[in-house]
Amino acid sequence: MVTPTGATLNLKGAIFAVADGVSGNAGGREAAEMTVRSLLTDFYATPDTWEIPVALDKVIIAANRWLLAQALQHREMAGMATTLSLLVLRGQRYYSGHVGDSRLYRLRAGQLELLTTDHVWDRPDMRHVLKRAVGLDQQLSVDYAEGSTQAGDIYALMTDGVWGTLEQSLIHHTMGLYDNPQKICDELTRLALAAGGSDNATVITVRVMETGDETLTDFLAEGRQLTLPPKLKVGDHLDNFEVLEILHQSRASLVYKVKHRQSAQLWVLKTLQPILEEDRLSCQALLNEEWLAKRIMSQYLPQVLPLDAEQRSKLYYVMSWHEGATLQHRLEHGHHFTTAGITRIGIDILRGLGALHRLHILHRDIKPANLHMGKDNRLRILDLGVASSGNNLQEEAMPNPGTPSFMAPELFETGQASTRSDIYAAGVTLYYLLTRKYPYGEIEPFQHPRFGEPAAPTRYRPDIPGWLENIILKAVARNPALRFETAEEMLLALELGETRPILPMQRTPLISRAGLQQWQWLAVCSMLVNLVLIYLLFIS
Repeated sequence: MVTPTGATLNLKGAIFAVADGVSGNAGGREAAEMTVRSLLTDFYATPDTWEIPVALDKVIIAANRWLLAQALQHREMAGMATTLSLLVLRGQRYYSGHVGDSRLYRLRAGQLELLTTDHVWDRPDMRHVLKRAVGLDQQLSVDYAEGSTQAGDIYALMTDGVWGTLEQSLIHHTMGLYDNPQKICDELTRLALAAGGSDNATVITVRVMETGDETLTDFLAEGRQLTLPPKLKVGDHLDNFEVLEILHQSRASLVYKVKHRQSAQLWVLKTLQPILEEDRLSCQALLNEEWLAKRIMSQYLPQVLPLDAEQRSKLYYVMSWHEGATLQHRLEHGHHFTTAGITRIGIDILRGLGALHRLHILHRDIKPANLHMGKDNRLRILDLGVASSGNNLQEEAMPNPGTPSFMAPELFETGQASTRSDIYAAGVTLYYLLTRKYPYGEIEPFQHPRFGEPAAPTRYRPDIPGWLENIILKAVARNPALRFETAEEMLLALELGETRPILPMQRTPLISRAGLQQWQWLAVCSMLVNLVLIYLLFIS
């Protein structure tokens, strides 16, 4: 078990695990010990943006692969496997993971409930044979579950050496007999051994004294209880910050350049328009944006100043200030981007996107207005307001956000964003910076566009080298499967450039571009023409 404190407990929670090595195999003990050790250490090394079941699955699957590899390398370890039952407590929720025949029980308000299912064969003579275990098969399927916790809940993880020996009524009675979890464990193992049990008798008991914040997402965004500040003017003060300039204001957000009153350091402060005070989803989305930004440590994104709820009286967050301008601002003021400059910009964009995607974050709104070039010649990706990390509150209110002309074709059909839709937006951005045009033409809001073949950027800029054009056209391919699979793949293509150019995209055949309905109408028309010709032939 690992029971951390402070920020780690808030972000990751406490984890408890029991593993029982498969008896009869020489590597049973090693399998159980290695699985638990790797789980308890690697779980806390996973990115904070990953949801708990995702993080657990990554760690357990890695442990499964390691056990299988050990069994192949060492003949005496063949068949090494283990059961695994685990519990994570964070905030007001529990998460469980289970494979094998160890068990997780919960005693709540005097009622005992089994929270796991034994993975054994449903035959009287084979109920000791596992269908699933860590290290048993290449394709490991783990049961994950979650639910709410309450003060007074008692959870017990135990091996079959305990539950298989004792009646469930006795387990129920013993778990409610003591307030001290250690005494519950001692009594259950004592009773199991006294009943003649010769198998591994292990129990972990957890008693919930009090729960954490209302929900996980609310907890991660500690400022949920804060209200929005009024619209600020130059010279106004908010907590420890003085407003120097209004950088941006839209229908929803306000962005100020501020100075810290003690350190005199410059920062950027972002908040919402006061009219959104009662808009719960917008306020939660701002908190989620701050939380995501805090998790990303990359030179290609602004860094967030960590502020606890006690350090601010209103709802806002603060990020690093960098002198410079967005690429959209540069375009509007007549800046001409060279192909060499665009290549460097593309490399920086893809490095930033790669940092986001490795944390399972999709930006969903890459465009020149969200790309900032500082006076230090460093590009930074701005605005995670509609970013998705798999548990984004804003997805409920804005399931398909973004700027239409930079949105991938599939977003207009399924609305399902992916790494390839981010890559598409990066490709359109490079295309637009070079040509001031869009590969499929400008798309207006609420328009349902039709996508044909993208116009080659050399139509507008003949000086664009062929290798760069091929990269851009591959990035903006209408079919997601024809685009670069990852940001790193496109980054490598840009870095290699003309030394190892990629092949030009093949034009989509007409038969593939036309839908089934179009061909059906064409067949009907052709048949009618043929009937008319036959009729004319007969009457003549």
